[in-house]
Amino acid sequence: MSRIGKLPIQIPAGVTFNVDKDNVVTVKGKLGELSRKVNSDIKVELVENHIQVSRPSNENMHRSLHGLYRALISNMVVGVSTGFKLEQEVVGVGYKAVNNGQILELSLGYSHDIFFRLPDEVKVETRTERRANPIITLTSYDKELLGKVAAKIRSFRPPEPYKGKGIKFVNEVLRRKAGKAASV
Repeated sequence: MSRIGKLPIQIPAGVTFNVDKDNVVTVKGKLGELSRKVNSDIKVELVENHIQVSRPSNENMHRSLHGLYRALISNMVVGVSTGFKLEQEVVGVGYKAVNNGQILELSLGYSHDIFFRLPDEVKVETRTERRANPIITLTSYDKELLGKVAAKIRSFRPPEPYKGKGIKFVNEVLRRKAGKAASV
C-alpha cells in the first residue's frame, strides 16, 4: 500500500468538498475554489470528516496515480484554507524589484526593465530595505500556479555560480564555483 496515498486528508472547518459523477473534485474555502479532474480508476470519497483516496489494483500505474492524486487533493485543501507563500531574493548590485498592483517590474542588469503581469490568483508584494537585497513575496491558494509563476520570475535571471547574482529563493543553497585561479 502507498504510504502517501493511504493517508486520510483532514478537512478543516470552513472547507467544503465535492466529487461529481465525472470524478471532478471541487474544494471551496475562504481563500477560493479549486477543481481537478481525477483519473477514473482512482476512487475519491468522503468518509466521516476526512477524504479517502483508494485504487483498484496494485499495478504500477494505479500505485503512482494513488499517491499523486492524494497529494494534489491535499494541496487543494491546504490552499483554500490557509494558502501558500513563496519568497524570492533578487541578488546583484543595482538589481531592483517593484510591483504596481499585479505588474512586477524587474531591473536585472539588462538594457531594459522587465514588466511581468501576474495572474489574478497570485498576489505579489515587494520589499526593499536599505543595504539588503529586494525580496519578492508571492502568495496564492493554488500551489501549482504559484510554482509556475515563481519559476518564470526566476528564469529572467537565474543565479549564476560564481558570484551568486540573479533571482533565487530565500534560504536556497547555491552551489558556488571558485572561479579563475591566479597563476603563479
